[in-house]
Amino acid sequence: MTTKEVLTLLEKNKDARGIEHWKKIHPENKMQSFGIGLTKLKALVKKIGKDHTLASELWKINIYDAKMTAILIEDPKLVTEAQVDRQVKELGKGMFVHVFCTVLMPKLPFLKKKVDEWTKSKDDFLRRCGYYSLYALAQSKDKIEDEYFEAFLKIFEESLQKEENMVKDAMNGSILTIGKRNKNLNTKAIAAAKKIGKVVVDYGDNSCQAPDCLKHLTTERLQKSFK
Repeated sequence: MTTKEVLTLLEKNKDARGIEHWKKIHPENKMQSFGIGLTKLKALVKKIGKDHTLASELWKINIYDAKMTAILIEDPKLVTEAQVDRQVKELGKGMFVHVFCTVLMPKLPFLKKKVDEWTKSKDDFLRRCGYYSLYALAQSKDKIEDEYFEAFLKIFEESLQKEENMVKDAMNGSILTIGKRNKNLNTKAIAAAKKIGKVVVDYGDNSCQAPDCLKHLTTERLQKSFK
């Protein structure tokens, strides 16, 4: 598929309500949007397939849906660390962060390296990317010693409530995925969640609330899964 054909496909599937919502939450953003929801966009990209060259072209277009498509169709086998270092600085005000860090990054061989690098950054935005990538790393089936994740839980206990708003959100999400890896980390994550207390994140003009880690990590279903 060509860039023109992809844009035609996206425009054909534009959503009026989504466009209005985009204008409402991004009134000063000059980037356009076809208002397509992520679920529908994921279905549409199946018609495109993995294409590194096309992804590179779409990433340069100042249309939200085009950039999202670029992330979703990127061929991880051809993504370099230099590309990731460049693109992470081009994620805007965070509108692409979650998909970039939890969909693309987990497919890359240097995910753990970037987690270690970004979570130590003094830049709020890079730390946010780092902890969302940690969320993805903990969710993976990669064989990583529990001590690695336990170190992050200690960091969360000490600093989560003091962190920048969306860094706090990424940390909170990481507690959830770390606590689902095995019984030992579940116990440690529950203890951390109790020390941290209720996490409040400002998501702007919507009714979203930060996940209650303690509630999710102590469910009967999850506890039974460890047995």
